[in-house]
Amino acid sequence: MSSRFESLQRSSRTYLRRFGSKKTLGSDLKAGLVLGVESVPDGLAAGLLAGVNPLHGLYGYLAGTVGGALATGSAFMTVQATGAMAVVISDVPQTQSGADAGRALATLALLTGVIMLALGIAKLGSLVRFIPTAVLVGFINAVAISIVLGQLDNFTGYESSGSNRILKAFDTVLHVFEFSWPSLLVGVTTVALILLLERTRLGALAMVVAIVVTSGLAALLGLVAPGSPVQLVSSIAEVPNALPGVLLPDLSLVLPLIVPALSLALVGLVQGAAVSGSIPNPDGRYPDPSADFRGQGIANLTAGLFQGMPVGGSMSATALVKAAGAKSALANLVAGAVMAVTILALGPAIGFIAMPALAGLLILVGYRTFKPHDILMVWRTGPIQAAVFTVTFVLTLIIPLQYAVLTGVGLAVILHIARQSNRITIRRWVFEGDNPLPRETAPPTTLAPGELVVLAPYGSLFFAAAPVFEAQLPRVPADAQNTVVIIRLRGKEELGSTFIKILDQYAGQLATAGGALMLVGVTGKVREQLAVTGVLARIGAERVFLATPAVGDSLRHAVAAAERWAARE
Repeated sequence: MSSRFESLQRSSRTYLRRFGSKKTLGSDLKAGLVLGVESVPDGLAAGLLAGVNPLHGLYGYLAGTVGGALATGSAFMTVQATGAMAVVISDVPQTQSGADAGRALATLALLTGVIMLALGIAKLGSLVRFIPTAVLVGFINAVAISIVLGQLDNFTGYESSGSNRILKAFDTVLHVFEFSWPSLLVGVTTVALILLLERTRLGALAMVVAIVVTSGLAALLGLVAPGSPVQLVSSIAEVPNALPGVLLPDLSLVLPLIVPALSLALVGLVQGAAVSGSIPNPDGRYPDPSADFRGQGIANLTAGLFQGMPVGGSMSATALVKAAGAKSALANLVAGAVMAVTILALGPAIGFIAMPALAGLLILVGYRTFKPHDILMVWRTGPIQAAVFTVTFVLTLIIPLQYAVLTGVGLAVILHIARQSNRITIRRWVFEGDNPLPRETAPPTTLAPGELVVLAPYGSLFFAAAPVFEAQLPRVPADAQNTVVIIRLRGKEELGSTFIKILDQYAGQLATAGGALMLVGVTGKVREQLAVTGVLARIGAERVFLATPAVGDSLRHAVAAAERWAARE
């Protein structure tokens, strides 16, 4: 009975930490109202950016916000469709046209959710640290440009042609006189009004007010009458005053959508990790990234089932709800409720929003997403980072984004391996007089008879670095009588088969010439590797010295053993 009571107490404390108390209710209601109202046009814009029915963007916002509030480890993380994820979706052909485009989008969201959830359950929250900053900077800044270029048609009213966004942008520039000037006027006015109203007490709600005002003015001026060049949301999607129903996935699309789902999961989790690592929970502790992985996975499963597009942790939305005064996850639940009420009460009215107004909002978002300072920082870091950034940036602009981000990560890994393999360096330790500290020098090119050489390798001794290590070893002459080479391996927790083979061959060369190889600072794991491969027996177990807590102890014993061995000879 007492254990059950304690369990209820723990559950109660967890609930209060996540969803606040009566004291924080007012702040959460206000913050949720701000986020919920702002999320309606933002969600429609996300759907527009993804090239799908704008309602899928709004439904993704609704399901993601509620699912994230209930399931993430972060009390403040807002899970919505981010700009980067929307651009990735726009490059997935199955979601862009056809009678089953909605089902394909739902399948994509569910696959993304499964991948995120699996990574979270496996506690792989640290996985994002393997994605280089150069890849992220290249990807995000190219996405910023893609957001702007992708909205030029809606902004100008001119339907461009071309195989990618760059070519379409050139086509748009070459046909300035074919622009729909009413559409352009609505778009430019929306941007100007957002910039103006943001300086007032409206703050984040400036976007909502600007879109409503410009859409209303367009209607009053007759710019959206039948036959008018200014399109409305209702012209491409019917907006019902009802919440979305369940839509089951198309299992036949699982294989074609695996790569896009992986890319979406990668992008969403990286952006979510930025939230986890920068915004602490109410108790002052930073959330567990793996728990946020699981929460984002559940949010995507919910979005997929209820006709929403894939979602992820949104830094901008999280910052908005936090700045609006959120004290707990309740704020995001309130935001979801506000979106639901707006859909139910004002569904048909949403259809009167002008498409150029949404395009103007997205162009402003794209402009603000572009970070030249980050580009400059990566560029100055070094040629490897600059190359990774350039490849990722260019590929993101000219090929489907799901392949661009994976290619950038793969290139970064390959270049990192190549760089690390060339960083292995061997230095000789020379002890002089009574000084217990060695002096480092370059190793000899060729060993001399009766010489004692202590070598300390620096860097990773993985398979690609092994040939570089071998090339720096002193050459063994035909006569190396009583010569001893001591190689210090302290800190090397495990050796690859390629490196062990090099040690075996070098020990054999020394033995043939009358010398000996000794290894010091060896861990128990490395000694076991040497034993099971038979190398320990060929080197001699008495010539392999295990590492001790006292630094230099095993080396001292090895030097003494080397001197005794040479004297016996």
